[in-house]
Amino acid sequence: MARISQIEGNFQFRERSQWWSVTMLSVCVHFPGLTESVIAAACSRVGQSVLHLDRRNYYAGNWASFTFNGLLSWIEQYKQEVPITELEQVWRSLIDEGEDAVPLSALDSSISNLEVFCYARLHEVSEPKEDQHTSDISEPSQSQEEKESQLSSSPADPTVEVQKKITYQKLVKEGRRFNIDLVSKLMYSRGALVDLLIKSNVSRYAEFKNIGRILTYRNGKVEQVPCSRADVFASKQLTVVEKRMLMKFLTFCLDFEQHPEEYQDYTEKPFREFLKNKKLTENLQHFILHSIAMVTQHTLTEEGLKATQHFLRCLGRYGNTPFLFPLYGLGEIPQCFCRMCAVFGGIYCLRHSVECLVVDKVSNKVKAVIDTRGQRISCSHFVVEDSYIRDEQRQSTAYRQISRAVLITDRSVLPSESDQQISMVTIPPLESSAPAVRMVELCSSSMTCMPGTYLVHLTCSSSGKAQEDLAPVISQLFHVSTIPGEEPSEVLWVMYFNMRDTSALDSSSYSLPSNVHVCTGPDDSLCSDYSIKLAESVFHHILPDEEFCPPAPNPEDIIYDGDGPQAKGPGFDESTNTECLESSQE
Repeated sequence: MARISQIEGNFQFRERSQWWSVTMLSVCVHFPGLTESVIAAACSRVGQSVLHLDRRNYYAGNWASFTFNGLLSWIEQYKQEVPITELEQVWRSLIDEGEDAVPLSALDSSISNLEVFCYARLHEVSEPKEDQHTSDISEPSQSQEEKESQLSSSPADPTVEVQKKITYQKLVKEGRRFNIDLVSKLMYSRGALVDLLIKSNVSRYAEFKNIGRILTYRNGKVEQVPCSRADVFASKQLTVVEKRMLMKFLTFCLDFEQHPEEYQDYTEKPFREFLKNKKLTENLQHFILHSIAMVTQHTLTEEGLKATQHFLRCLGRYGNTPFLFPLYGLGEIPQCFCRMCAVFGGIYCLRHSVECLVVDKVSNKVKAVIDTRGQRISCSHFVVEDSYIRDEQRQSTAYRQISRAVLITDRSVLPSESDQQISMVTIPPLESSAPAVRMVELCSSSMTCMPGTYLVHLTCSSSGKAQEDLAPVISQLFHVSTIPGEEPSEVLWVMYFNMRDTSALDSSSYSLPSNVHVCTGPDDSLCSDYSIKLAESVFHHILPDEEFCPPAPNPEDIIYDGDGPQAKGPGFDESTNTECLESSQE
C-alpha cells in the first residue's frame, strides 16, 4: 500500500514501511462510513495526519453503492462470511509492560435477515416456429392478410419494444449501469449535509439531481402531494376551499414561533389533534402529516410544526421540492469526503483491519493500534464504527433495526408523461401495528439503473424481519408474480435485509478509553443530518480549537512547494459555493 498525496491530479507515492514505522498518526479511522469519512476529511484539512483503514475491499461500509454484479458478490460474501481467525499470539507479543490490549470484533453483524427474490425470467423466451405453421393451417383465409398487416405495422409500432420484458440475464449484462445504495436517504436543500458540502467546497466532487415528485399512498392509490404554492393551485385533488385552507396553514407554519397563542394549548398534544383543531379536512391532514411534516400519529405539535417549517424553507432553493439526490447514488458522498481527505495527505488502505487497541494503563488512553499483519501503529485518537466494538465493551446491547427493500422494476409507481423523474413516496401504516414506510423511486437519469427500469428503495423502522415488514407494501404498489420467472411481473428483482440502527447510543454506552470515538451507523431518518452533527461533535472533541471543515482551496489558489504568490480569487463565501452546487445539478 502506498501513501497518496494528491493536488489536482499530481500524485506522490511513499512505501508503507517509510511512513507507518516512523510517523505518529494524529487520527486513525477504522471503517469509512459517512460520519467517519467526514471526520477524516475535517482532520486532514486542518493539518492532522490521518490513516483510514477498512477490512472491506470497497469504500463507505454500510453507506456504499454497488453495481448490480457487485451487489450479487456482496450478497455471496454476506452468506459466506465467517469470523477472521485472530492471531492473538502475534499481537500479544507486541504489548509492552504497562499496556493493555482491547481486541476489536472480527465479524460485522450489522446486516441480518438478507433475502433475495428474482421475478424476471432468466432468459428471453421466443415463440417457436411450429406454432406459426399451426396457425397458418388452422386459419388459411386470414393468414396472408394478417402477415402483411403485421409486417407493415411492426417497424412503426413503438409498443412492441416497450412490452418486451427485461430478463435476469439482461440485468446481469447491464449490471454496471446500476448503482445500488445500501442506505436510502435524500438531501434537504437546506439540511446539514448540503450546508457542509457548500462550506467545505466538497460539492465540486459530485453532481446532483432534483427530486421531481412527492407522492403518497392513500385510499388504495398513489397520488401526487401539492407542497409548493404552484402545486397547490394547480392541484386537481383539492377543492378551492381546501387550497385556501392549505395555503393559510402553510403560511402560518413558516413563522409559527411568532404566533404562540395559536398552538400553546397543544404543545403537549399530538400534531394530528392540532390539525383537526384547525378544521383541516382529512385530505389535508393526510398530506401534511405524512408527506410534508413526515411525522407519526404520536408526534407532538411543536415538533410537527418545526418539521413542516423545515420542509417549506427548503422549497425553491434548487427546485420545486425540498430534496436533492446525488448522481450515481448516495455512496458518492462518503467518497467525496474521502477524496478531500486524500487531497490533504490522508492515507487510505482497504482490505486491511485493526486487530486490537493498545491502551496505556496509567492514562487509560489508546496509544497505538495493531493491524492484521502484526504492525504496531501509534496514534493519538482512534475513530471506529459501532460494528467493530465487541459486546464486552458495551454497556448496552439493545438495538433498533431498520427494514430495507431494494427493487428493480420495469414500471413507475405512478406513470406520467416524463419517465425521468425521481419520486419520494410516503406510505402510512397499512395496519395499526405496522410502521410507516418511506419509498424513493430512482430513474435511469439518476445514473443508478439501466434505461427501461426503475430502482426503488423502501425503508422503515423494523417491527420484524424486513420481508415481513415490506412485502405487503410492495404488493400494494406493484404487481408481483406469484410464480417467480413464470408470470409477468412489474417487480423484476427484490432484496430484503435488516440493518442495525445504533443512533440512540452515545459515548456512555461503551466501556472504552476516552480517546476512542465510536460512530454509529445509518439511522432510519430521511436525511443525513444526524451523521453530520455526530461528525462535527467528534471533531470538536478531538480538536476543540479548530474550525470544522474549512473551505478547500480552488486549484488556482494552491501554492506548489511554497513558490509563487497566492492567486487572488472571489473567496469562499456561501453564495459562490452555492452557485457551484446549483450548476452541478440538472
